Amino acid sequence: MATDRLNNINQHISGSAGLAQRAAKVFESVPLAPPDAIFKLTASYKADTYKQKVNLGVGAYRDDDGKPWVLPSVKKAQSALIADESVDHEYLSITGLPEFTSNAAKLILGADSAAISENRVASVQTISGTGANHLGAVFLSKFYEFAKLGADREIFISNPTWANHKAIFSAAGIKPVDYPYYDPKTIALDFEGFTSTLRSAKDNSIFLLHACAHNPTGVDPTREQWHQIADIFAEKGHFAFFDCAYQGFASGDLDRDAYAVRHFVSKRSIPLLICQSFAKNAGLYGERVGALHVVSSTPEQNKAVLSQLSVIQRSEISNPPAFGARVVSMILTDPNLLNQWQEDVSTMAGRIIEMRKRLHSILTEEKKTPGNWDHILKQIGMFTFLGLNPEQCQRLLEQGHIYLTSNSRISMAGLTTKNVEYVAEWIDKVVRGN
Repeated sequence: MATDRLNNINQHISGSAGLAQRAAKVFESVPLAPPDAIFKLTASYKADTYKQKVNLGVGAYRDDDGKPWVLPSVKKAQSALIADESVDHEYLSITGLPEFTSNAAKLILGADSAAISENRVASVQTISGTGANHLGAVFLSKFYEFAKLGADREIFISNPTWANHKAIFSAAGIKPVDYPYYDPKTIALDFEGFTSTLRSAKDNSIFLLHACAHNPTGVDPTREQWHQIADIFAEKGHFAFFDCAYQGFASGDLDRDAYAVRHFVSKRSIPLLICQSFAKNAGLYGERVGALHVVSSTPEQNKAVLSQLSVIQRSEISNPPAFGARVVSMILTDPNLLNQWQEDVSTMAGRIIEMRKRLHSILTEEKKTPGNWDHILKQIGMFTFLGLNPEQCQRLLEQGHIYLTSNSRISMAGLTTKNVEYVAEWIDKVVRGN
């Protein structure tokens, strides 16, 4: 009996060990993914103990002390919201807070937009701009009739673009394909290459467009160029996938930064959608406030589109978060808060523009750094491509403790009156090879 019991115990142990070994093999083939480049850069910056270190990699606004800035308009809206005892924590609807989505649509499309008045805009609250891009990608993956329209199952994306674009579309089953956008030789828009690709692509292809303040180059088409681009879209039947993360933040003017989107919508013959984020222009990075707007040709199409967006949203996040959307909704519907917000947006854009002017002035007038630095003034929004090579960027990082990406993209919001001269000095050093 004792021997049998011991054998049973040994068999049980042996069997358990075998099961444990099998369980251990389940994920053994999962490769270690590389860290996100920007977040890795930020982590390295935080670990650096050098006194004069400068972080030009972060894609978030910083004030002249290098600190995060909570907008006065947001503070007022938050205080009012918290003081309102009628506000509860119940679920929002699947498509989000109606007051938020409707006013967000007016902000990007214009209060007098025919698409809105004709009930042709399906608006859904999303997890900031990233969620809007994802929801739009999944919707197109499911319902854009690539084969019927004679288009390949792909989306043309500017080279370069926001790093997350390719990951989002690949995950949704749509192949990202580069189109020429930035010319490193001129440090400007490759308009000929861009429009040539628009013309040569199959009819009804999908193109992703940055509505304003192109990320990461800061290079935007002029209004005249936008007109030509829109004309080609109309001729070829291309679908415009707009990503708008910087409305108002780019120039300081909310309407000016919405020009490209509104022009495309006004043509009526261009199918399109818009991904909208309030991370930058409201400083609500962590609240993840965004929206997706799909513009259809008829109210009947719009109703069907909204129903399917709702189904997708339900399966992924069920209901979007309420607090940030309520804050933005209050700002957009209260005239005093709206005026304050417009001033706040102008303040952020204005400080960045001043940093552009100051950096340009030091390099061209004070240090007479070799090369032409006018692109710093011509580029718009948070980011600038300096036009430096990877070796020069590496030297800035390792010797100057100036954190930027290897393609020489810098966040202008990381420059302050206290560090701009230091940064300019190091740019001058690496350009001269000193």
